[in-house]
Amino acid sequence: MRTLPCLLAAAAMIAAASPSARACSLVMWSDNGQAVVVARNMDWAAPMPVDLWALPRGIARHGHTAANPIRWAARYGSVVASHDGTSDGMNEKGLSAHLLWLTEADYGRRDAARPGLSAGMWAQYFLDNFATVAEAVAVAKAPPFQVAGGAYQGRTVALHLALRDKSGDAAVIEYVDGVPKVYHGRNYPVMTNSPPFDQQLAGLARYKGFGGNETLPGTTDAADRFVRAAFYLSRLPKPVDQREAVAGVLSIARNVAQPFGTPDPLRPYISATRWRTVADLTNRVYFFETTLNPGIVWLRLDRIDFRRGQPVRRIDMMKHADAVGDVTAKLRPAKEFAVQVGD
Repeated sequence: MRTLPCLLAAAAMIAAASPSARACSLVMWSDNGQAVVVARNMDWAAPMPVDLWALPRGIARHGHTAANPIRWAARYGSVVASHDGTSDGMNEKGLSAHLLWLTEADYGRRDAARPGLSAGMWAQYFLDNFATVAEAVAVAKAPPFQVAGGAYQGRTVALHLALRDKSGDAAVIEYVDGVPKVYHGRNYPVMTNSPPFDQQLAGLARYKGFGGNETLPGTTDAADRFVRAAFYLSRLPKPVDQREAVAGVLSIARNVAQPFGTPDPLRPYISATRWRTVADLTNRVYFFETTLNPGIVWLRLDRIDFRRGQPVRRIDMMKHADAVGDVTAKLRPAKEFAVQVGD
């Protein structure tokens, strides 16, 4: 897969040098009284091309593995941010899916007797098939597929998956020793990268406001970003409307963003934040911005025809780098993105 979420666009030996090089951050604000909103940063070592896609119901899909790929048809339409494979997105029922890097992820040795699912289609599988986190979790605990990470730049792909829905329900899915470990509940609004999620939660408990005595950390390490996102989320003022709800969650995403440049010689390949999204699951609006464009664009799912037989549509955000506001009308028919075969 040429662009898997939160993988470094750099040589494998450099990518392996620092856990902070593989980075992304996610935060959900569900108790603000206006909208359930989920923001995520996509961090990458090199500029990352990305398109916004509108995918109708009924698309015939397969798992993009070398042997025995799982097959399904999309039950729900979705909008996603993608170049090759789905990194992030939401479906028409108000379920969102987000892939982030996790160094410790282990999908297990590939067993060709089990249907396979490339990591590049892992998020899309849930967007296509489920309306709620609870529905998705019921399947994720005993999945009818084996996730196949594949390789990128000589390094095994290692990701974990966040699911959110319009009710404020949340889940984090991580693979340890080939077995899915699912954290399900409304009290899991934040996600970054290493260490695994249970250790992130334990680390959070060391800080003031979460049961401990340590002061707020300030580095770009994933564990520090996790704490800062949780801290500022707990202190957001109540919004008066949807605009303020989106602005609030964006303020946290920007706080935990990775700046350009790497002055620290101990972190020679820190990934900078390249783009971010906000999924408004209540109002079914998908916001997008790149760090090269000060404007924000969005797609309104209620203005997209997701009926079976409708064409796949996309917006090339590199060609529309100066776009601002509602770009739903700029979606144009396109051939669906390719996904490189996994293991």
